[in-house]
Amino acid sequence: MSVDLGVYSSPESDRPIFLDVAPGMTVIVKWDHQIGQKHDKDWWMGEVIHCGGAARDPKVHNLFQIADMDSGVIRWVNAYLVTHIVPSTLF
Repeated sequence: MSVDLGVYSSPESDRPIFLDVAPGMTVIVKWDHQIGQKHDKDWWMGEVIHCGGAARDPKVHNLFQIADMDSGVIRWVNAYLVTHIVPSTLF
């Protein structure tokens, strides 16, 4: 029996991946290049600590507080920068 341990993809192709993110999940985040920073990274992996709700619908998260797994830095991340959800079976 084979088990697919690939990266989670949303069941509906048009549904944004960030709608399925919840605290405790491990996610891949697209690197948001800031002015004056080196462009040496394309992505980073972190654990979601908190999901912030939008003003119109608190159930739809538009900001996440994510702890970077490499450095331990906790960052606020715009929802559209979350590109993948890593399955918990990989850890």
